[in-house]
Amino acid sequence: MIRALTMAGGIAGAATLSQFPEFSQQYLQRLSGARTELMVIAKGFDFTAETAGLTRNEALDKMSGSEFQNNLRDQMATNLTRYERLDAAYTSLKQTEPLMRLTKLWHFRDTDLVQKTWDEYRPAVPVTADGLICAGIGFVGGWLILSLILGLLMAPFRRFA
Repeated sequence: MIRALTMAGGIAGAATLSQFPEFSQQYLQRLSGARTELMVIAKGFDFTAETAGLTRNEALDKMSGSEFQNNLRDQMATNLTRYERLDAAYTSLKQTEPLMRLTKLWHFRDTDLVQKTWDEYRPAVPVTADGLICAGIGFVGGWLILSLILGLLMAPFRRFA
């Protein structure tokens, strides 16, 4: 019974993790689009600030006074910060093979992009080497996790000789 359950855990882990390479590719595409969109805003703002003889921070500081200006400044600061974060994540993930993106999960922290990617994602049969390797890792991980959980749950019922 326990072997069958741990095998099911391994299969569930394999099925789940085998989808990671394709999910990460689709996330990277969305990340690229969001980064490009914010890059236009950031470069336009920086150009306008430079034309006025200001740095980015000086220009942001000058955008104050009315409630509207304060809100605009705060939104621009948020856009600029998000651009820098997305740019760093894109640069790091773009240079990484799909399988190795497992080691860079912290770059998948933009919850809006993850949610939008997940909403549009459709599972597929993993036919790439990366997908098959991820399936193997997922199988071992699922099997180990379920074995550990079942072992802990069954420990009080075992007789120790």
